[in-house]
Amino acid sequence: MSIELTSPAFTPGETIPRDYTADGRNASPPLKWSDPPADAKSFALLCEDPDAPRGTFVHWVAANLPSESRDLSEGVPKEASLPNGTVQGVNGFGKVGFGGPAPPPGKPHHYHFKLYALDAPLDLKGEVTATDLKSAMHGHVLAESELVGLYQR
Repeated sequence: MSIELTSPAFTPGETIPRDYTADGRNASPPLKWSDPPADAKSFALLCEDPDAPRGTFVHWVAANLPSESRDLSEGVPKEASLPNGTVQGVNGFGKVGFGGPAPPPGKPHHYHFKLYALDAPLDLKGEVTATDLKSAMHGHVLAESELVGLYQR
C-alpha cells in the first residue's frame, strides 16, 4: 500500500526552493501526506541524497511522528525530541534535524524525501542515525511514499 507525499514548496522532480537549502534559510520544507492504512501507529521520515560524491548523504531522520499527523510545517525545530513525540536523528552534517541541500557545483542532485507509515512507534534512543531508523523500521512498514526534489549549485 502507498500513501501520497507532497510539498506545497515544490513539485516532484522540480527544484527545491533556496529557502530549504544550505544556501538559503536551511529550513525544512513543508510536507503533506494522504491518509495511511487504518492500523498505522506512527510515521518515520528520511531525506537522502544518493548523488553525493561519497555515497548516499543523509539530510533528515525523523521517527515517531504521531499517526494522526498529515503534515510537517516549514522549519521544523532542530531538536532531538519535539513536543508531539517526534524524534529527530543526526543528519550527515552531524547535526540534529533537517540539513538542507548543499551539493558541490555541477549536476543537479536528487533529494529523496521518504515517508513510512508504521504499525508501531519505534524504540529509538540516543543519537539516532538513518541506519538505526532503517533497522528499527524493519518489519513495521505498512505503507510508504517518496517525493524527489532537485537542487544544484
